[in-house]
Amino acid sequence: MLYSEKVMDHFRNPRNVGEIPDADGIGEVGNAKCGDIMRMYIKVKDNIITDVKFMTFGCGSAIATSSMATELIKGKSLDEALTLTNQAVVEALDGLPAYKLHCSVLAEEAVKAAIKDYYDKHHIAYDEEQYCAGNCACCHMHDSEE
Repeated sequence: MLYSEKVMDHFRNPRNVGEIPDADGIGEVGNAKCGDIMRMYIKVKDNIITDVKFMTFGCGSAIATSSMATELIKGKSLDEALTLTNQAVVEALDGLPAYKLHCSVLAEEAVKAAIKDYYDKHHIAYDEEQYCAGNCACCHMHDSEE
């Protein structure tokens, strides 16, 4: 079987789908090659992510990784959420096919982009390198296809 039961469950029954109109942070990332676009919304109170929602345009793996990422960061502190890795998302889903691993990278980047947006809106200092080394999907989302 190509996909684990958890991947199929999060694809068929994604958690935390939707928008948060008054979100404290919004992160949008995309991959021009595969066409996946993820938007992550967070609500923060006392440095804790109290609510998180996502909207994803993409394949089943993109939806499943977005859903799992929201589950993994909900109720966590911003610092804890920043430690989320794409590997942790993949492990929580009991694996992904190798050619779909980029979806888990997008999920990680969407979380970080939402937190970065929160920090920017609230004038909170952060280490730029923690968010982007210049080679992530968020830097290339608007690149024209070559």
